[in-house]
Amino acid sequence: MQPPESPSAGRAEVRIVSASPEAARQVAEVLRRCFASTEQRSYPAGAEGGTRLHLTVDTTHTAEPARSWLVASQSSGQDRTQSDEV
Repeated sequence: MQPPESPSAGRAEVRIVSASPEAARQVAEVLRRCFASTEQRSYPAGAEGGTRLHLTVDTTHTAEPARSWLVASQSSGQDRTQSDEV
């Protein structure tokens, strides 16, 4: 068995596993509001009736709120301890 192929630059493969199909769909919907994405693929997850969703998001095409968060959260390359950290 060959390892899965890595997504192309600017894309991320997302796997959502949840006991509830509705909870998995809600998480996927939030991701689709932030990033351009492929259609989700749904699979059963385990004997307990859970759901596993797969989708690919394009991190180069983000909604404005997501872009602001992504830019603000990028590391500056400097390891600094925050004042509220021990």
